[in-house]
Amino acid sequence: MVGIVGYGAYLPRYRIKAETIARQWGTDPEAITRGLQLYEKTVPGQDEDTITISVSAARYALRRAQIDPQEIGAVYIGSESHPYAVKPSGTILIDALGIGPNVHVASYEFACKAGSEAMYVAYSHVKAGEMKYALGIGADTSQGAPGDALEYSASAGGAAFIMGSERVVAEILFTHSYTSDTPDFWRREGESYPRHGGRFTGDPAYFKHIMGAATALLEKSKMSPEDFKYAVFHMPNGKFPNEVGKRLGFKKEQLEAGWIVPWMGNTYSGSSPTGLAAILDVAKPGDLIFMVSFGSGAGSDGFIYRVTDEITKVQDRAPKLREMLDNQKTYLNYGEYAKFRRKIKLND
Repeated sequence: MVGIVGYGAYLPRYRIKAETIARQWGTDPEAITRGLQLYEKTVPGQDEDTITISVSAARYALRRAQIDPQEIGAVYIGSESHPYAVKPSGTILIDALGIGPNVHVASYEFACKAGSEAMYVAYSHVKAGEMKYALGIGADTSQGAPGDALEYSASAGGAAFIMGSERVVAEILFTHSYTSDTPDFWRREGESYPRHGGRFTGDPAYFKHIMGAATALLEKSKMSPEDFKYAVFHMPNGKFPNEVGKRLGFKKEQLEAGWIVPWMGNTYSGSSPTGLAAILDVAKPGDLIFMVSFGSGAGSDGFIYRVTDEITKVQDRAPKLREMLDNQKTYLNYGEYAKFRRKIKLND
């Protein structure tokens, strides 16, 4: 049995409401909330970045796993907002948490599926018997240009998962990946904000790849949507994950536990991983969980998890995602938000 032995998530306490952004640009707030099904989003503090978010999430994962950090053989952080262009994020994390130095560290990037990519590789190392534990993290302080549609959703947060074969809380039964060259979203070196290919965002990109990975995963496992208690898909907005779930045959109640995007926004590499963390917070032994990520460019990673009896022992050892989402919120006006996100740039 190989799978998740510890998990943790972290969300900043700062928020901005979608209507605040809409009014700044003279847009109808109701049209935004109705069209994107987004109400507010998390905003990183001025001293928060992908590394600090990863450290906090991983610390909670260690608290749940209750293992010696020195036994972790690999640390992978997936993000599209690594603080350094040339310096791994994980080296700071291993020093902060007492992991290593006998550890393999790498930074992953594949748009919004970099987190599931890190989880996939961490799981594969343990499954292959290369190491006892491996840590996969998805975290971002995602970017959206002022006035762009992405500004309503681009948020901050992340989740960390320790993979192992002892005291597993969620066994990984099946995996599958689906990838193609679909240029729906990109950011060139040196550019502050990403650009997106409009009409490519939906069916040619998001829906095609999640449907491709999900269909193959169901065929491989010989399971059907009715077999699962929960399902979570990448959440670029509130509308897309519900639509793709419906197309695949999942019911609304199967998605609700992990459908956190209306109040959190799109944490990019942390999107489906934080949704999974929210599900694990409430899951019971025997529950089956279906998860498919999506990353522009484009690709999807799919996982099927079976929750074990160990889950009830770890759920209360660290803060739950819904607690962070609902409590201790500090709302920003647009000026404060622009300052926090360094959207005001001065020319030399």
